[in-house]
Amino acid sequence: MTTALGEKIKAIIRTNGPLSITDYFSLCLADPMHGYYKTREPFGQSGDFVTAPEVSQLFGEMIGVFVVHAWQRHGAPADVRLVEIGPGRGTMMSDMLRVIGKLAPQLYDAMTVHLVETSERLQGFQQQTLEAHGAKVSWHTDFGEVPEGFTLLAANELFDAIPIRQFVRTTNGFRERAVGLDINDELTFTTGVATLDPAFLPEGGLPPIGAIFEVAPARQAVMTTICDRLSAHGGTALAIDYGHMATGFGDTLQAVRMHEYDPPLEHPGEADLTSHVDFQHLAQTALASGMHINGCCHQGDFLIGLGLLERAAALGRDQDAATQENIRAAAERLAGAGEGKMGELFKALAVSSPAIDLLPFRPVS
Repeated sequence: MTTALGEKIKAIIRTNGPLSITDYFSLCLADPMHGYYKTREPFGQSGDFVTAPEVSQLFGEMIGVFVVHAWQRHGAPADVRLVEIGPGRGTMMSDMLRVIGKLAPQLYDAMTVHLVETSERLQGFQQQTLEAHGAKVSWHTDFGEVPEGFTLLAANELFDAIPIRQFVRTTNGFRERAVGLDINDELTFTTGVATLDPAFLPEGGLPPIGAIFEVAPARQAVMTTICDRLSAHGGTALAIDYGHMATGFGDTLQAVRMHEYDPPLEHPGEADLTSHVDFQHLAQTALASGMHINGCCHQGDFLIGLGLLERAAALGRDQDAATQENIRAAAERLAGAGEGKMGELFKALAVSSPAIDLLPFRPVS
């Protein structure tokens, strides 16, 4: 089975040779004609995957609690930009704003809300979802367009969709992994000519031949841009994503199609392509930009530490048994620990400038 984008990619490879993983990743998601984000409706039950805000209002509400807490710890500044990058359908921001309005009306009244979204189609969904907040909300296609000032920023599943580079260990060092064509004219993984500076590799012995190491300069660039803004104007950024806390070896490139894992070369343009986020590297990038690292923990610990279970109990009060069970199941899905549960697979990283302590993270000594 081939796709329209698959045929286009094959033609590019025949003309120019193998594509780097970065270029393949970018085309799959963002090709103007056939890219996944340009053509598909990725979110929700009818889409290919369900994000945490779509599971339950509890998720966005806890992010709202965190935002209010960060604002208070920063001394409750009067002029605030609340920013979300990659806001999906606007569900998370809608849940956040409801909580901020209840817990801190002074913050709600004084802040402006900025959604950074490149897709016109998704902007349309977000405008419907956030209609009640009127002129308080504005849209930008680039983070650089967000007005300067004290910033509280949230990004859920942003970094995993930013392309990576992969290098594979061969007998003569690490070579860049690429996508080429096999003898049957089908897409296949191959190695390109670019090599990797060994300084990037984690400490310890070399992995076996064939092992893969991922680097993400594009993610680093986004993180640096966010941190430069916080450094100049003060604020806190929260990133929640699928990933690991320690840099290591391994191939995490994955495609999801209709809620199932799909081989990454099988349906280009018709499956969502992501890879795990290296949170150790993101934190190091933030430190290099002069940020204070508030902490990094599992999503489950983050949400429970902010009061998820108490909020779930309050939502379920006076409801029928089926509704209560749905709320309990949603809380378990968001915060449950153990193999394959979002609570453990997803991590939360918060960084601030100037340095402040933020719950539920423990102060870094």
